[in-house]
Amino acid sequence: MGDLRRRFGVSERRACRVAGQPRSTHRRRPTARPVEERLVDRMLALVRRHPRYGYRRIWAVLRAEGWRVNRKRVHRLWRRQGLKVPQKQRKKRRLGRAENGCVRRRAEHPDDVWAWDFIFDRTADGRSLKWLTVTDEYTRENLVLEVRRRMPAAAVIEVLAELMRERGVPRHIRSDNGPEFIAQAIRQWLGGLGVEVLYIEPGAPWENGYAESFHSRLRDELLEREEFETLLEARAVAQEWQTDYNRERPHSALDYKTPAAYAESCLRPGSATLRRVAGTTGPIEPTLIAAGT
Repeated sequence: MGDLRRRFGVSERRACRVAGQPRSTHRRRPTARPVEERLVDRMLALVRRHPRYGYRRIWAVLRAEGWRVNRKRVHRLWRRQGLKVPQKQRKKRRLGRAENGCVRRRAEHPDDVWAWDFIFDRTADGRSLKWLTVTDEYTRENLVLEVRRRMPAAAVIEVLAELMRERGVPRHIRSDNGPEFIAQAIRQWLGGLGVEVLYIEPGAPWENGYAESFHSRLRDELLEREEFETLLEARAVAQEWQTDYNRERPHSALDYKTPAAYAESCLRPGSATLRRVAGTTGPIEPTLIAAGT
């Protein structure tokens, strides 16, 4: 306003009257509130820890920590700090034709359908790392995040058997047509447990969409951020990330609940999850859940 008066001879009072603006809006000095400063500091700390989180997920984490803040306020502070998650190109969604795809055969309750698949990475010396992942399609829990140098069918059975001893036997497992999954040993073993394998159509990875979606998060938030020197280091970091994914990371498809919290709210009589909590074995004899049987 001082510049207007010097250059054009217009007073602040007259300029505000013409512009229809209260004079107080030009005289008041905004002051930062201490609570808001602490909120921004916590937001920045979360962003440093989870650089691929957007403001909605940061808001969900803050609410879980006890902050009484709405999403619009977090968005305002997010924009003020110049924070932005690089946008990814959206992939074209195709329905697929196989009857075993995740769109046509949906999970109806926890432990109804597990999805499993492999994803690959390397250690700093260039040697390969093979990651086996198992996801509960209903609760979005990551049940297995196993990394080894190589993982033939016998190793897959070993890992899956350990999971079933702890959690129970699912009704279905959704899988692609990789050699480890279509191996006769795996099919016979799963058949003996009464597990129906939902093999998707070859060349249609979108039909195993829950596994693909989890792999996208895994690569974006872990594999592309960490360089592993050894297999032992990869296993340690994987265990930490799995715990954080299940118990700390809000999931947008679960109304920003964590997978573990959502799973606890879904316990029902007779489910494999409830049998695990109760300490019972379920309808399948434990002796059958063993590698090589």
